[in-house]
Amino acid sequence: MWNLLKEYAVYFLAGGIVTTVIVAFENSNSRLLSGFATLIPVFTLVAYFFIGESRGGAAVAQHAWLVLIGTIVSWIPYMIAVAILAPKIGSQKAILVGLIIFFILATIYLSLVGRLGFFGAK
Repeated sequence: MWNLLKEYAVYFLAGGIVTTVIVAFENSNSRLLSGFATLIPVFTLVAYFFIGESRGGAAVAQHAWLVLIGTIVSWIPYMIAVAILAPKIGSQKAILVGLIIFFILATIYLSLVGRLGFFGAK
C-alpha cells in the first residue's frame, strides 16, 4: 500500500510541475515557450510513461487509440466553443460552456466505448 501511495505522489508531482512550468512561461511573456509547452500532451505524456511501466506497451497503445478518437469527439468541440464564445461572453463563461460540452460528449463516448468493448474496455 505504501508503494502505491509513493507512486501516486510521483504522478501528482510530475503533472503539477509540468503545469507550473507552462503557467510560468506564459506569465513571463514567453508566448512561444508557453504555447509549445501547452501543445505538449502533458497528461498523456506523464500517464503513458507510468502506464507503460506498470502495464506495458499494449495497454499504452489501447489507451492511445481511446484518447485519439475521444479527442476528436470531445476535445475539438470544447476548443471550438471556447474560441467562438470567449470574445462574446468572456473567457470564464466560455470555458464553462466548453467544459459542459466536453463532459457531455466525453461521457457519451466513454459509455459507448465501455458498452461496445472498444480499446480493451471491459
